Amino acid sequence: MKWFLIFWAGPIVFLGGWYWLSYYDINFGFLMLTRQVHDLTFQIYGEALGMPPEAIPPLVARAIAVDSLVVFAILGFRRRKPIMAWWQARQALNSSPSDLASKESLSSAP
Repeated sequence: MKWFLIFWAGPIVFLGGWYWLSYYDINFGFLMLTRQVHDLTFQIYGEALGMPPEAIPPLVARAIAVDSLVVFAILGFRRRKPIMAWWQARQALNSSPSDLASKESLSSAP
């Protein structure tokens, strides 16, 4: 499972880092991090997909969000027993019978 998360998060971090650095033209002397390469990359993808280059980043962000939901659903399914045990313990702590029947909560009516 650890490698699954590494291979999922690695490309997302790499793509996000490249996008942010190239968008703001923080290139540290690397050609791949320049704004010109950023614009050229999205122009090429836009022509290949037949859409304006400005429409691609929101689509990529949406794909990453859906992919993340699928990954977290798989994680939740694989760890459903410990999660349910944690949830039941948490609920038991929040509504224990000793709290409900304390002296302060009992009525003093005759």
